[in-house]
Amino acid sequence: MGAPRQAPGAGEGNDDASGRYRPGYELVAEQLLNYIAEQNLRSGDRLPTEQGLAEILGATRNVTREAVKVLAAIGRLSVRRGAGIFVADSAGGMVDDHLSHFRPTSMEDVLMLLDYRTVIESETARRAASLATPIEVRTIRECAEKSMVAARAADSYGFAEADTAFHDAVGAASHNVFLRSSVAGVRRLASQSDVLLFHGDAPGSLEVAAEQHIAIAEAVAAGEADLAAELMVAHIATTQSQFERKIRDRLFNLDSRGASGTPAQPSRSTGATDEPRSPKSSAS
Repeated sequence: MGAPRQAPGAGEGNDDASGRYRPGYELVAEQLLNYIAEQNLRSGDRLPTEQGLAEILGATRNVTREAVKVLAAIGRLSVRRGAGIFVADSAGGMVDDHLSHFRPTSMEDVLMLLDYRTVIESETARRAASLATPIEVRTIRECAEKSMVAARAADSYGFAEADTAFHDAVGAASHNVFLRSSVAGVRRLASQSDVLLFHGDAPGSLEVAAEQHIAIAEAVAAGEADLAAELMVAHIATTQSQFERKIRDRLFNLDSRGASGTPAQPSRSTGATDEPRSPKSSAS
């Protein structure tokens, strides 16, 4: 297949439909993932050089380098000094070769991922409510409470840590290593969407997510299996609405600029010096 269509303003950075600035490397990272999928590249396959990728994607070499860095940081690429750029090896578990083409900014891929997450995590919550030991119940509650403390302090990093700990604690309380591994694997993939779509910004209310954590924790503590499962489904549905809104905003923005032929101007200065911010977890 041919090279992917160049996104409006690729390599420059611009604003999305919600007014959020998107640096050039983020746009080029999306193009690069599409290129890997279109070329049907697999784990271990070698990519062109930075200069070659820049030419293929219609971006500057410096912006392409930053795109490669962020994709390496989220585990999609491997950069080997003196050897080149490669599609990263499978992380194991559910993230195997069949999922190596997961597109973190694709509505279709994200919705399939969230559908799978709903199935897995609702059953995990159900089993946790039936099987959790007193120590596991206390751990789940503590993680939920920590997420609320972080949410009220608008501490996105603290919330991300508590959020991950909460879902892992529920997974551990299911007493099924495969369910727990699946929860961890699906959240690793979701974190890639967090980085490329939300770019360090909270996609929704952290406090609402924390309230949902606490409600799930209380259902688990009370041994109410069906309620715990229902609350987890509602929790993930909140995340889904956030992703849908963000992806639609991005697609609408690209389509509107494609029709006019004039990319929006960035709200601040940009260029090859744009550095990716450290990823944070979404309110999920």
